[in-house]
Amino acid sequence: MRLLNRARGAESTAPDKAPSGPLAVVIGGGISGLVAARELAISGHRVQLHEASATFGGCVQLHEVAGLRLDAGAESFATRSTAVADLLGELGLGQDIITPQPGGAWLYLKRGTEHGAQPLPATGILGIPGDPWAEEVRSAVGRAGALRAAADLITPVSKKLVEGQMSLGALVRSRMGSAVLQNLVTPVVSGVHSADPDTLDVDAIAPGLRAAVLKHGSLARAVASMRAAAPAGSAVASVKGGMNKLVSALVADLLEAGVELFANSPVAGLEPQEEATGFLVRLAPAEPTAEAEPEHGRNAKADKADKAAKAAKQQLAPGPREVHADRVVLATGGGPAIDLLAGIDAAFEPHRPSSGAGIALVTLVIDKPELDDAPRGTGLLVAPSVENVGAKALTHATAKWQWLGDASGPGSHVLRLSYGRLNDVASALVNADDNSLRSAALKDASVLLGLDITSGDVLGFDVVRYSGALPFATTGHAKRVAEIRALADTHPGLDLVGAWLAGTGLAAVIADTRKRLRITAS
Repeated sequence: MRLLNRARGAESTAPDKAPSGPLAVVIGGGISGLVAARELAISGHRVQLHEASATFGGCVQLHEVAGLRLDAGAESFATRSTAVADLLGELGLGQDIITPQPGGAWLYLKRGTEHGAQPLPATGILGIPGDPWAEEVRSAVGRAGALRAAADLITPVSKKLVEGQMSLGALVRSRMGSAVLQNLVTPVVSGVHSADPDTLDVDAIAPGLRAAVLKHGSLARAVASMRAAAPAGSAVASVKGGMNKLVSALVADLLEAGVELFANSPVAGLEPQEEATGFLVRLAPAEPTAEAEPEHGRNAKADKADKAAKAAKQQLAPGPREVHADRVVLATGGGPAIDLLAGIDAAFEPHRPSSGAGIALVTLVIDKPELDDAPRGTGLLVAPSVENVGAKALTHATAKWQWLGDASGPGSHVLRLSYGRLNDVASALVNADDNSLRSAALKDASVLLGLDITSGDVLGFDVVRYSGALPFATTGHAKRVAEIRALADTHPGLDLVGAWLAGTGLAAVIADTRKRLRITAS
């Protein structure tokens, strides 16, 4: 079949007939669900995918603002592994992989009673500096903070460091002190993971870091060693035209392989089949909607994907429906997954995860030629102690991605501000109405970029909200994941994937999903 040939790098040909293997049902049409469906199709399964919402892709979405087609969710992926790049290559998008423009990220900090911006130290991992005495580190944490951080280089490392559970915050604080944690690590971790470093499992968020500290005798040397061993180039990459092209390519590929994709198709229940193997998947009654299907990209395959999703929705008859599946892959968030798993085994209920942090992304397209020189690099991360800004991060997207700068033209700029700060006052902005967020974004962008941005400069504006979109790996994450997957393994034909298990980020989700399905699908 075409999918299998493409995965193996062979010449692709249209399938002679639809797959005839066991029926697999994938519940959830985010990236993990789409990738899982692809792996199952490659292994010869007949595949149905049911997505509760009107769109596929989860946190990888597309929206149009001021005539520009922009990512409404994830806009890049980590290059620490080749998982995303490999998939993009298989989908014919390898030549479109791009890296950010030079300039790098900046920090917005509070030093004493003053606020200010400065470049983020370039030699770190998650904000942890590889050189505690670098100029940018001293500027961010002060002389006393830098001296405390440098003590890491001469403080012996106990073997107990790698024993038991430990948070990222506890590791950084013990080796480099509170100033590095608050002014360097927390802004990065909050901006990327919407979480406090003191709650994050260090082994989940930075695999191998503790062992590297023990090996090299210091946290700074461990970070420097890991940076040196990382793939050359930028730590992140994207796709020319936006990460949303990954969704359109996956959807088109699945349709060519004969996978049935159902949007607006929530699953109401899941239970084992009596006196038979497999599962009974109960679908919620179909509710016809006039909502337009989303565009996934300007190409024929994307049009085909949209038409198929719309046709599938129209084919769903009202009233209860059931599917008898040989295999089920749950690719939803943690809470919805446990809700469904409880119908199979009540023992899943104690494994219900806490909700991830809600975030609001405010996109501003503005006419501001003063930003042509990217005075704050590709964007800023905001320290938790800052009081005059409500956003946790600002991405200067037209400065970060050349294709977008070319598309917008000179003088026009795309700014994306992320709301969901760790302190109570700023976190309340996530729930503000769109107009309030627009006003807050204009104020925050003015402060962070150091120039006055008014409503008269705005060419377009949009707010995208994700509720519980970023589940984070709290201390003991690996143990909890092992326990829940061990329980799932006692039910043959059942698989669990998604960010609540794999961790945040496309690299983690795609790698985990493919690894899991390649083990079990065979």
